[in-house]
Amino acid sequence: MTVPVFEEYAPAADCGCPGCAQRRRTAAALPVRHGGHPAAHGARRALVLVTAAGVVLSCGAGQAAATAAGRDARGGAVTDPQPVTPQGTVGPLNNGGSSGPPSAPDTAPRTTTRTEIINRAKKWVTAKVPYDMGAYWSDGYRQDCSGFVSMAWNLGSNEWTGSLATFGTKIARADLEPGDILLFHNLADPAVGSHVTVFGGWTDHTHSHYLAYEQTRPNARVATTPMAYWSNSSKYVAYRYKGIVSGAGGSGSATAFPGAGKFGPGADNAHVTRLGQLLIAQGGKRFYKEGAGPRWSDADKRATQAFQLAQGWKGKEADGIPGPGTWSLLVKGTGHRIPAAGTGGAVAYPGKSFFRPGQSNSHVEQLGDRLVKKGYGTHYVTGPGPRWTEADRRNVQAFQRAQGWSGSAADGYPGPETWRRLFA
Repeated sequence: MTVPVFEEYAPAADCGCPGCAQRRRTAAALPVRHGGHPAAHGARRALVLVTAAGVVLSCGAGQAAATAAGRDARGGAVTDPQPVTPQGTVGPLNNGGSSGPPSAPDTAPRTTTRTEIINRAKKWVTAKVPYDMGAYWSDGYRQDCSGFVSMAWNLGSNEWTGSLATFGTKIARADLEPGDILLFHNLADPAVGSHVTVFGGWTDHTHSHYLAYEQTRPNARVATTPMAYWSNSSKYVAYRYKGIVSGAGGSGSATAFPGAGKFGPGADNAHVTRLGQLLIAQGGKRFYKEGAGPRWSDADKRATQAFQLAQGWKGKEADGIPGPGTWSLLVKGTGHRIPAAGTGGAVAYPGKSFFRPGQSNSHVEQLGDRLVKKGYGTHYVTGPGPRWTEADRRNVQAFQRAQGWSGSAADGYPGPETWRRLFA
């Protein structure tokens, strides 16, 4: 539409309307530059405000028109309005390959395996690709949450939260497997809260937390996340990419847990060898002097326990004998790696009950020492001790906020993920 032409207008000095009276009061407090009249300055400011309002209204009209008449260029279906933030619009890859325009929804999708999806996601996490909805990484994908999923799913285009669902099939959360996504598209206002993560696997047997690969500020990350996300949890929908094929890391028999009877003292079989190989791949090489073998050994138990502790498990869940959960994370390569020797990362999370007002124990002191070592001990006056204090809570909260968390996720009380990151 044509932008209207505005003329400067200086109101009469004796105009008694509330607006002019307010402008005169404001102008009286403004410095006069180069002999100019304060009233003229007020009028110009009013003109700028009116012009800006007109631009906003015109943008809103354009957005409304797009909503009413918006048609997906690929399929002709009515779509949601494209967001201004926090992600870019649908488009081809940028300099990373000549993908051409986005494919139509009924076009056969590119095929990929679950392992390939997770491995692509890990590349961005390892490279710490910075979040930037206006930038593109070297592979051509946009550096925001939907660009991240477009990359992980190996789509031939950069999508957004309003279009990713067309490339997947809706599934129940209970059926989630590594490589699936959890998507929240805020239809009412796409720029507010819309987000998407790549599901990396369950991190506990209750399925209350999972490993989320995501592109978020300040950069791509992988983190244990409450199902389905920190905010708007109930609004996330699970989707499975239509191009998923069986293969390494897929849902075939290669990932099936062979049974607890295959492991433990006296066991001698190929499953023990594979367990050792998987543990070595996850950072457990230091436990094996001669490499993985078919006969169960103390090295297998200690490496398995170190892996379980790295997930934040304790008690029977970290007894050194692999169960279905341990096996699933290992064969899919989606669990937390075994930390290097001496990093303290294998320190098991003792449980939230130890960190509450009135509690006094060695875990509180251990936590305090770690906070100081990490540079988050500013609230201690006399140094950390075994009794839980407000200083402990405030230091933990400072650490949690430094992770980008807020609300209940940054309440100052350490949970499994706070503990894991502190001792990593």
